[in-house]
Amino acid sequence: MSARMPSGPSWGRHVALGAGMLWTAPNTLVGLVAGVAGVLRGARMRWSSRDRAWVFFRYPWGPGGAMTLGNVILATADTLDVPCTSYSQRAGLCEHPEMRLGDHERAHVYQYMVLGPLFLPLYFVCGGIHVRNRFERAADRYALTGRGWWPWPTP
Repeated sequence: MSARMPSGPSWGRHVALGAGMLWTAPNTLVGLVAGVAGVLRGARMRWSSRDRAWVFFRYPWGPGGAMTLGNVILATADTLDVPCTSYSQRAGLCEHPEMRLGDHERAHVYQYMVLGPLFLPLYFVCGGIHVRNRFERAADRYALTGRGWWPWPTP
């Protein structure tokens, strides 16, 4: 008997995900170092296949919510299945239903996997943590609709 290679789109998808994880490995390493520091202060770590990231829950630093570094999510809550508001809603620009925090952070994971080491410089050039940042708006869009995590319009 011989082992069969996965066929079709799932095989290509696994290759693309693996390449993206490798491309953003420097960002992930920074996230893992920060996460392990949090474990020393009581955080707990778990792989989330849904969010394609190592998640550090009860992360002891930060104002609340979560932050993504490569394939690492540093979350102050006990779960990513908590509702959160969009950046636009917090800025009073619109009314949206609440969205799942993990869905917003998963969009950033995808962005990191495509942009790799370019993500952080581009994120800050686009305004950092702000409602007008195209990365945050795309993450909100993805969390609300399940589509549109890429921060630039496609033709």
